[in-house]
Amino acid sequence: MAQADFERVMSDVAATIGERALDDDLAVFLNTQIPAEGDVFQQVEALCRDGEAEGWLCAREMGGIRFGRAIKPGAQAGRFSVDVVRMTDVKGPHHIHTQGEIGMIMPVEGDAKFDDIERGWYVYPAGSDHWPTVTGGDAYILYLLPDGAIEFTGK
Repeated sequence: MAQADFERVMSDVAATIGERALDDDLAVFLNTQIPAEGDVFQQVEALCRDGEAEGWLCAREMGGIRFGRAIKPGAQAGRFSVDVVRMTDVKGPHHIHTQGEIGMIMPVEGDAKFDDIERGWYVYPAGSDHWPTVTGGDAYILYLLPDGAIEFTGK
């Protein structure tokens, strides 16, 4: 049941994003339209917890990071894939966002930050890269990738 609800909510989120450019304006838009203290954001958090408990979300683990692709591109979230990772005070593998990345930071325990960004939305533009890092606790990071595009570099 939670998986169908997750897919429905992420479909609505993807429709809200639409064809907007992946830039700082989109991050402001999302933090305004789907704020961290709002019902939709909190519903996604609850569905992430339920999905992990039910085993269909974050079902894989490597290097202390639990992860999984919940929605493939071209499905319920339109052009986006939807992945969720659970990270606790860890630096993840370096990668490039070939078409950009839109993410939600959802602390589970502590004052977890993702790449020094607090609870809420972030947007990385096409061509950006990083070592995804959670500090200060435990968090779910949900991210949408246009066409599911991501390139792990092995750095």
